Amino acid sequence: MPKILLASTSPYRRDLLARLRTPFEVRSPGVDESAAPGESPRVLARRLAQAKALAVAQAEPDAIVIGSDQVADLDGEALSKPGGFAAALGQLRRLQGRGVVFHTALAVARDGGRWCRVDCIPTEVTFRRLPDAALARYLNVDTPFDCAGAAKIESLGIALVQSVRSDDPTALIGLPLIAVVGALAACGVDIPAP
Repeated sequence: MPKILLASTSPYRRDLLARLRTPFEVRSPGVDESAAPGESPRVLARRLAQAKALAVAQAEPDAIVIGSDQVADLDGEALSKPGGFAAALGQLRRLQGRGVVFHTALAVARDGGRWCRVDCIPTEVTFRRLPDAALARYLNVDTPFDCAGAAKIESLGIALVQSVRSDDPTALIGLPLIAVVGALAACGVDIPAP
């Protein structure tokens, strides 16, 4: 079996990939995640996922490399990771009663990057309307300051959500495992492993 590398230091992506029960190692891709001027959230997610996978694949040409990125899209505006309580509360206030699309991009590269498959899975999330006190309680419990949109759907953040629509339930957490399995199959890796 070829070596599989996850081009991400995200603990969420590491935990998701571990669900497939296939050995992998983690590498930091060292990619600048700044948006280009005028770049849409979907294009940004795809570009960053591919850049991460290719950065690691070029350094380790014999490996299959998985890169991913997620960008929250509020009416064409990319929401960044809030970084702290005040910014997170501001994001959650803006999301009240609104729909957001989380674009989760996946890039799988092999042969030093000469082969690369890129997919992007949208997840539509509609947020509930909640008072500031409830939002503050949530932020103090989940501390989602490293999550675009300031909500961890896999945790207490589910209480902020009215509805979720996606073809892949793991995409919203940060790594679309259905797409990962398909891309690995294209590379000759069977999941579940024999």
